[in-house]
Amino acid sequence: MAGLIGLAITFLILAFIAYVLGARGIAGFSMEVARWLVIIFVILAIVTFIL
Repeated sequence: MAGLIGLAITFLILAFIAYVLGARGIAGFSMEVARWLVIIFVILAIVTFIL
Protein backbone atom coordinates (compact mmCIF):
# COMPACT_ATOMS: atom_id res chain seq x y z
CA MET A 1 0.00 0.00 0.00
CA ALA A 2 2.92 2.37 0.54
CA GLY A 3 3.52 2.19 -3.20
CA LEU A 4 0.11 3.75 -3.83
CA ILE A 5 0.89 6.78 -1.70
CA GLY A 6 4.28 7.15 -3.39
CA LEU A 7 2.61 7.07 -6.80
CA ALA A 8 -0.03 9.56 -5.68
CA ILE A 9 2.64 11.99 -4.47
CA THR A 10 4.53 11.54 -7.76
CA PHE A 11 1.41 12.36 -9.76
CA LEU A 12 0.69 15.38 -7.54
CA ILE A 13 4.20 16.72 -8.16
CA LEU A 14 3.81 16.05 -11.89
CA ALA A 15 0.46 17.88 -11.88
CA PHE A 16 1.97 20.89 -10.11
CA ILE A 17 4.89 21.09 -12.53
CA ALA A 18 2.58 20.72 -15.54
CA TYR A 19 0.29 23.43 -14.16
CA VAL A 20 3.19 25.83 -13.65
CA LEU A 21 4.45 25.16 -17.18
CA GLY A 22 0.98 25.77 -18.64
CA ALA A 23 0.00 22.22 -19.61
CA ARG A 24 -3.45 22.32 -18.03
CA GLY A 25 -4.67 19.09 -19.63
CA ILE A 26 -1.78 17.03 -18.30
CA ALA A 27 -2.14 18.69 -14.90
CA GLY A 28 -5.83 17.79 -14.73
CA PHE A 29 -5.19 14.21 -15.78
CA SER A 30 -2.40 13.83 -13.22
CA MET A 31 -4.65 15.18 -10.48
CA GLU A 32 -7.38 12.69 -11.41
CA VAL A 33 -4.92 9.78 -11.28
CA ALA A 34 -3.54 10.98 -7.94
CA ARG A 35 -7.05 11.37 -6.52
CA TRP A 36 -8.02 7.82 -7.53
CA LEU A 37 -4.79 6.40 -6.10
CA VAL A 38 -5.50 8.08 -2.76
CA ILE A 39 -9.10 6.79 -2.78
CA ILE A 40 -7.91 3.24 -3.50
CA PHE A 41 -5.31 3.55 -0.73
CA VAL A 42 -7.90 4.70 1.81
CA ILE A 43 -10.29 1.89 0.88
CA LEU A 44 -7.54 -0.73 1.14
CA ALA A 45 -6.36 0.72 4.47
CA ILE A 46 -9.90 0.55 5.91
CA VAL A 47 -10.37 -3.03 4.69
CA THR A 48 -6.98 -4.00 6.15
CA PHE A 49 -7.80 -2.53 9.55
CA ILE A 50 -11.22 -4.18 9.64
CA LEU A 51 -9.89 -7.64 8.81
